[in-house]
Amino acid sequence: MTQAELYQALKSIGYPVAYSSFSSPVTPPFITYQFAYSNDLIADNINYVSIDDFQIELYTAKKDLVAEQKVQDKLKELGLPYRKFEAYLDSEKLFQIIYEIQILGG
Repeated sequence: MTQAELYQALKSIGYPVAYSSFSSPVTPPFITYQFAYSNDLIADNINYVSIDDFQIELYTAKKDLVAEQKVQDKLKELGLPYRKFEAYLDSEKLFQIIYEIQILGG
C-alpha cells in the first residue's frame, strides 16, 4: 500500500481527510494522517524492507463510537493492524483517537 492509497481509503470512510492538518477550519468528525517514523528491516547495512509508521487521527466533538468503528472497519478491511490511543484535547474541545499503523514497502 502506498501513502496515496491510504489517503483514498481514508476518504472512502466519508469524513474530511487531510495530511497533517487542514488549511481552514473543518467541522468534526474529521481525519488527519501523517508519517511518524520509519522502522525498516535492516541487515548487513541494507534496508531490506521499507516499514513506514503512520498516525491516523480521528477528531470528534463527542465520544463517537460509530465514527471510531468506521475507521477500525476500514483498517481491518485493508489488512492494517493498528494500535489505538485516545485523548481529550481540552483546548480544542475535541476527542482525538490515534491509530498507529505500518505500511510495508510503500
